[in-house]
Amino acid sequence: MLRELDCFARVADRLSFSNAAADLGMSQPAMSQAITRLERATGVRLFDRTAREVRLTGAGKTLLPYAEQALDAARAFTAEAARLARPTIHLAYPPLVGTLAARIVRRLASRSPSIGVELRVAGRATAAQALAAGEVSAAILSTPAPAQFVTAVRFHVTVDHLAVPAGHRLASSPKVTADQLIGQVILTPGTRPWPGLPGRSRMVPDDDFAAALDLVAAGAGLLPIPHLLARTIRRDDVRFVPLDAGDLRITYALAWSKERVTPELMALVQAVQDALWTR
Repeated sequence: MLRELDCFARVADRLSFSNAAADLGMSQPAMSQAITRLERATGVRLFDRTAREVRLTGAGKTLLPYAEQALDAARAFTAEAARLARPTIHLAYPPLVGTLAARIVRRLASRSPSIGVELRVAGRATAAQALAAGEVSAAILSTPAPAQFVTAVRFHVTVDHLAVPAGHRLASSPKVTADQLIGQVILTPGTRPWPGLPGRSRMVPDDDFAAALDLVAAGAGLLPIPHLLARTIRRDDVRFVPLDAGDLRITYALAWSKERVTPELMALVQAVQDALWTR
């Protein structure tokens, strides 16, 4: 029946049996037979045909939207079945590396055969828990990653700005140096203090920079952040000032469980490597 409905919709669009047949790679007699079968099955005439023109009947005009809906549903079914049938990787990643995650998805989708990627935004602790439970295939984690995971493809994100409250004395500075942080509370999203920074460290649960910026706005401390965040986040209650305090950076790695290695996972490792070295 779907074949006949496709023929019906195509003839209705082209108002020509020969042109519709050519579109579908059929002969004109086969097209005519398909329409005849559909008319017999429905009990109504769909087209008025003369030697010079083809027109939809009133019944044909009424039934055409239903035929188009049925064809759309069939195409959606086929597309979803193909998506479900292809291998899928579940990847957890921190928001900071979202652009990298997007490049990874595009690379795996363009390979042959393609691999689907389901992305999950998650902080370090949540991602590690999901990885240990087998809820995700791999995760991009700040290092050092938990010892039970295999890690590879390390990369660094430079930290070269400082988030300060809008009314803070450093908010109007052209650049902040390490000496100017003496006596300040320095927020640390993660598990370790920033190396070489003076001041008092205050740990922020997980590696949630968005939550840490709320603390900055509340006057709870200052937050070293990567330039990427300073460039993309706009807040009236926080200022982002260039920071010159040595080689500050966050190191990330792709992590996975050694018990769950698959060909798709190895393809993911390669895709991450390629995405890091090319644009």
